[in-house]
Amino acid sequence: MYAAYFGLNENPFSITPDPRYLFLSGQHTEALAHLLYGVTESGGFIQLTGEVGTGKTTLIRSLLEKLPDSVDAALIINPRVTITEFLRSICRELHIPRTPEQSSQELIDVLNTHLLEAHARGRRVVLIIDEAQALSSEVLEQVRLLTNLETSRQKLLQIILVGQPELRVLLARQDLRQLAQRITGRYHLEPLSSKETRAYVHHRLNVAGAMAPIFTASGLRMVRRVTQGIPRLINIICDRALLGAFTRELRQVDAGLVRHAAHEVLNNAPSGGNRRVLAWLGACAVVLLSAITVLAATGHLMGFAPRQKSTPAVAPAAPPAGPATTPHPPVVTALSWLANPANPSDTDTAFRTLFSLWGAHYTPGDTGSGCLEAEQAGLRCLYRKGTWNNLRNFDRPAIITLTDMRGTRHQVVVTRMDANSATLRAGNASMRFPLSELDPLWYGDYLLLWKPNPNAPDPLQPGMVGTAVAWLRTQLAGLQHTPDSGSTLYDASLVAAVKQFQADQHLTVDGIAGEETLIHLNTALHVPGTPTLTASDN
Repeated sequence: MYAAYFGLNENPFSITPDPRYLFLSGQHTEALAHLLYGVTESGGFIQLTGEVGTGKTTLIRSLLEKLPDSVDAALIINPRVTITEFLRSICRELHIPRTPEQSSQELIDVLNTHLLEAHARGRRVVLIIDEAQALSSEVLEQVRLLTNLETSRQKLLQIILVGQPELRVLLARQDLRQLAQRITGRYHLEPLSSKETRAYVHHRLNVAGAMAPIFTASGLRMVRRVTQGIPRLINIICDRALLGAFTRELRQVDAGLVRHAAHEVLNNAPSGGNRRVLAWLGACAVVLLSAITVLAATGHLMGFAPRQKSTPAVAPAAPPAGPATTPHPPVVTALSWLANPANPSDTDTAFRTLFSLWGAHYTPGDTGSGCLEAEQAGLRCLYRKGTWNNLRNFDRPAIITLTDMRGTRHQVVVTRMDANSATLRAGNASMRFPLSELDPLWYGDYLLLWKPNPNAPDPLQPGMVGTAVAWLRTQLAGLQHTPDSGSTLYDASLVAAVKQFQADQHLTVDGIAGEETLIHLNTALHVPGTPTLTASDN
């Protein structure tokens, strides 16, 4: 529902185990290495455990995709079966012919024959049992007996047990000690850390096609707090938070949205400590409201004196004659300007303004995403978080989000900047404010539009070949006053030229002509029709 709104190709937080979305944290990388080791080595068991939702099943799916061609795998995902049903499931996974009337021993015989034939052909066979903590003691004993299928030199079947922490408790039982002694590798998955949680969310969004961060820093911290780093919970709550942002027409997910999503998903009631905090905050609000009321009554709020009632008192004596004074107009602050209903600061108005500066037309709700509509107009969105200097360095009008003291978000367009001030536009109204006044209201996020050059519509990197590479080489040669070889290969000489340009523009020096580099290149080439922050007010 919300994918198109955020410019995504698909739902990034589906709980279906998809190897494309596997996030290889340090511990997941190590766990996958353990599993691959278990596949290539002979004998014994490999045990993988982890809390519910830590990514065990997704890890198994990834393992199956990485298996060598010489390995056959049988995956059992429903272990709550009898011994006979268990053996039939293995035969079915390995495509071994069987009949309904075969007994357990007959199934073991045909399985042993198949394993010997596979061994003769140089093939390995691996049995992976998911949710292994649900195996009965009888089936677990049968699993142990399967490791007795061997030649004189090696085991014919490698077994990987995957389960919840209860599996470790189960295998510690005295009657299962023979099986536990055959486990040659153990690994336990822990929940993600705060840093890993941030990386996990960004990873899934990037796989789904996100072109810019969607969760704020506070939102990501709240994700870790309410999920405790459990990937499945992260998926569920992030999915609900994105839906909440979509329904409220917000472009980013902050801590409040995540907290609300967690309440809906987990049905969390405030704990005793939280209730005390909420009560304290409520008391503070009452005190603050009382103070505001007193200030308003005494005429000291916002500099306005209260209106006095008329009385029949004698008029005061006329003041001495003097030069006439002209009343000063009220000072317009950024907060009062944003609060004025005549200055619309919603997202659609901001996009309409930004599009108009590029000579393009924006239709609210046409595609569900301003950035998708920008692409239809031959433009691209670039979303970043940074400082006024970063925005000034791009020299492009941009949408910024200002948050007032009540937490209301306002999307406005920066149309001009100098060293100490910025001109904002909200609808048809423009106003210039000192950066020092805007600083407390801005958290550094901005979105700008840029127009790719038709000769190089996409980012370029070393190793690429084509006319776009030749165009890039020619433009840099002209700017840097160096010979143009005319080569269409992105070789070492072009990497050096790109790095020199990046250094001159105070960009990250990586030798790749990405979005930021191409934007600055367009500026340096003075492409006609490009609105800038240093031009006259638009």
